[in-house]
Parts: sequence; structure tokens; C-alpha cells
Amino acid sequence: MTLEVIILAAGKGTRMRSALPKVLHDLAGRPLIQHVLDTARELSPDRIHVVHGHGAELVRQRLVDAEDTNWVEQAEQLGTGHAVSQALPDVNPDARVLVLYGDVPLIRAKTLRALLDQSDDSHPALLTAELNNPSGYGRILRDGKGAVTAIVEEADASQAERQIGEINTGFMACPAGQLQGWLEEIDNSNRQGEFYLTDVVGRAAQAGATVTAVGCQDPDEITGVNSQAELAKVERCFQARQAEALMEAGLGLRDPARFDLRGRLSFGEDCVFDINVVVSGEVHLGKGVSVGPNCQIIDSEIGNGVEIRANSVVEGVKIADHCAIGPFARLRPGTVLNAGARVGNFVETKNTTLGEDSKANHLAYVG
Repeated sequence: MTLEVIILAAGKGTRMRSALPKVLHDLAGRPLIQHVLDTARELSPDRIHVVHGHGAELVRQRLVDAEDTNWVEQAEQLGTGHAVSQALPDVNPDARVLVLYGDVPLIRAKTLRALLDQSDDSHPALLTAELNNPSGYGRILRDGKGAVTAIVEEADASQAERQIGEINTGFMACPAGQLQGWLEEIDNSNRQGEFYLTDVVGRAAQAGATVTAVGCQDPDEITGVNSQAELAKVERCFQARQAEALMEAGLGLRDPARFDLRGRLSFGEDCVFDINVVVSGEVHLGKGVSVGPNCQIIDSEIGNGVEIRANSVVEGVKIADHCAIGPFARLRPGTVLNAGARVGNFVETKNTTLGEDSKANHLAYVG
């Protein structure tokens, strides 16, 4: 079967208290929805559909490499089931559909592959999780034999159902043709007055389809963003994930909890970062680079054996081998340091080249 992905991104994000569409809030320097799109592309789908609403034009402008994306408008936000139904007319009825969310950016491709492996051309598969505190999530209902029979949203759940720890994450893989039929059977007779995508599960089970539940082992992957506090939590989770991967690749981080990567970083062996270093854009480091505390490095190329001392900002520069920068130095775009050059404390440079072994030791503007 071919695969098509539907990303739901029409929510207004009222609790963010921001004029910016929720899915455009930054996570590690990129919009939330960009992370979801990039993960979807790892699955090599035949097509990606984004269901948009609030701030659609701005969303399109901010996304990178979105030319292959089919944009579907949900003029009225009438629920997740309604949102998916808006995209289905553009989906091949013989395809398998994977439903993702523009505000749930930590989901991993390998988790989605495991979900897809359990779906086929006639049966849906759900990603579920066991949580100690399932508050806010829909609960998975099973019969006496353990088969999934339905999902009940928390607002509509009984007290007994709210005690269930297995929750619906929202991620679903489903044959497109059957999904269309099941969506046509659901209604909005619930406390929210919305058309729930989750009601499809009950319809499928009633029709005799086996609904497979695939457990998600890492609850962080399913964390959604609905508020500034949740965005901060997701940022910390993502940065911890990046820091761990970088340390496994050989980067020395004095405290991984106080390091932020907001772009891409490549590095040679024996590079070490002190605390509170922020890396943005495209940064390339040679071997043996040392970065002191409270430094920011943006879109720069840095050679072997370079020392960047405390409280320095390096942006848009090219630094050759064995240079020394700082402390309290600011290197602005267009700066080139040749081998062995030194820029000392409280020196600012812009659009300038320092020759080999040149020195601007302190209290200077060069540019």
C-alpha cells in the first residue's frame, strides 16, 4: 500500500496567548510543525497533507521545503474527525493514512514505523501509552478478551473509565477507504459538540475490524504543546535528546542541561563546551575547539584548536586554526580571522579580516 500523511494543524492555540499560530512557535529554532514535517518525510510518504486554519498563509511562508505539501483548509474547527475528513478527498482511497499533529513535535520516526507495521489494508492501528497520570487524554476501552473496542474522551468518560491508565495518543494509521466510511458514520453528540476522530475506533470495531494498539515506550514523544509552559517542557526534552546524541558522537558538554542547539552542528574530535553555550544556524567546528561559558555561536566556521572564551558572541564568521577570541568579544558577520589571530576582551569586529597572528587585544571596534 502507498502511504499518505495527514498533519492536523488548524488549532488556534488560544492557551498560548499569542497572535502567532500555535504550530509556528519555535522549538530549537524551528517551528513546531517543521519538526513534524521532517519526521513525516523520514517515512517516505507518497504525499503529505496539512490541514490548516488560523494563520494559514503565515504557516506556509515559514515552512522549509513545503512545495510537495498539499494544503487543506478547515474553515471551521469542528473537531479532529472533521479535520481529517477535509483532507480525505485528496487522498488515494487505496492508500494507508497516517494521522500526525502539528503541535506534537517529539514523535520519532521509528515509533511511527512500528505503528505502520501493525496496520494493513483493512485494519487500523493506534499508538497508545500507559500513563501514571492519564488526565486530559482519551482512554482506551477493551473487551473481556483484551480487544480494543472504543476510545472515550475524558470529558465524556465515566468515573470508572477515567481510572484507566492506557490512553490514546492521537496517532493513527488506517486504510483510507475504510476511514472515509467510518468518518461518515460519526456524529458530534458529545460534550464538546465536535466530530471526534477517536469515534472511528468504535465504528471500526463494530464493523468487525481488528483495532491494533501499539504501545509508545517514551511518554515524551506524545507530549503536545497547548501553552507556553508546555512549550518550555518540550524544548527541554528536545534539547536533552540532542545533547545526548552529540555526546555519543564525541562532543564534550560540561553540563548537557545547560546547552542549546538551535540548528545544526558538526565537529571534530576533542571539542568541549562549557555551560550556557547556544549554537544556532549552521556551525562547523574543527578539532580541539574549546568554548567557554555563556557563549553564542551562529552560522560560523571555526578551525582547529580555536579557543572561544567566556561571554563571547560569534556570528557569521570564518575563524582559521589556533585563534583565540574573548572573553567578552563580539565577532559580527563578515569577520575573517586568519591562523593564530587573537581578538581580546571588549573587542567588536564586522566585515573585516585579521591577518595571521594579528592581535586586537582589548577595547576596540574593527570594521
